[in-house]
Amino acid sequence: MNEDRQEEQTEKPESLLASIRQILLWLILVVAVRSLLVEPFNIPSASMIPTLQVGDFVAVSKMSYGYSRYSFPFSPPFISGRVFASMPHRGDVAVFRFTKDTSVDYIKRIVGLPGDRIRMEQGHLFINGQEVPREDRGHYSVMDERGYVLSGTRYREMLPREDGKTVPHDILKMRDDDLANNTPEYTVPEGCLFAMGDDRDDSSDSRFQGGHESGACAVPAGRDYLTDSGGHDLGFVPVINLVGRAKMVLFSVDMRHPAWQFWYWPTEIRWGRFLRGIDE
Repeated sequence: MNEDRQEEQTEKPESLLASIRQILLWLILVVAVRSLLVEPFNIPSASMIPTLQVGDFVAVSKMSYGYSRYSFPFSPPFISGRVFASMPHRGDVAVFRFTKDTSVDYIKRIVGLPGDRIRMEQGHLFINGQEVPREDRGHYSVMDERGYVLSGTRYREMLPREDGKTVPHDILKMRDDDLANNTPEYTVPEGCLFAMGDDRDDSSDSRFQGGHESGACAVPAGRDYLTDSGGHDLGFVPVINLVGRAKMVLFSVDMRHPAWQFWYWPTEIRWGRFLRGIDE
C-alpha cells in the first residue's frame, strides 16, 4: 500500500513537468512559425479597398523579404540589419512597421523602389515619367471602418514591375483635383520604398512626408512634399521596416455589429473571400 502511494507521488511531478515541456514546445513552435514562415494580420481600415476589405484576415509570408528585428515578437533591439534580404517588387502588397511608431503595422502597395520617380497628376499615377495605364471598371461603393460610405470609380491599374511584367490590381478613385492627386515628383532614396493605398483618396501613405522623418529616408533638403495635418505622414518606408508580403485572404468578416451579438456572426462572414489570393 505504501509503495503504491510513493509511485503516485513520483508520477504527479513527472506528469506536470511533461505537460510544461509540451506547452513550451508548442509556444516555441508557434513563435517560430509566426516569426519565420507566416503570420496572420487583420485589416482594420479602408486604405487598401477594393483589394482588401475591412475585416479581412490575411496571411503574410515572412520569408519574402528576409528577416530583421521587426520579424520577431517585441522587435528585439539587439538584432540589427536584415538577413536573407531581398527587395520587394513594384506592385507587392507589403506589411511593414509604421515609420513614426514601429510598434504599429501598416499594409500598403509598393509602387516605388529606390531611385524611382513618383508623382500624381489629376489622379493618375506616373512612375519614372510614364503614366501607369488603367481601365474603368465602373461605379464602386463600400462602407469604411467609421461607417462612412466610400463611393467612386473602380479602376484596374496595370502597375509595371521592374522586371518588365505588370501587376494588374484594382484601385478606388473618388476625386482628382486635391493636393494628394496632384503632387510634386518624389525621388525614392536608396534603402527606402514608396508605398500607397489602393483606396487612393483615403490613404495616409508615402505621398505625405511631414518633414519630421530622420535617417536615410528623411525628406531631402529643399523638397516641398505634401504633409498631412492629422500627423499620420508615412514618408518613405525604410526597407528594414519590412515585415512580409501579403499573399492571401484567409477569411473575412463584415464586423458591423458588436462581437457579443453572436446571432449576427453567420450573416457577417464573407464566404466568397475565404482562401482568396491577393490581386487574383
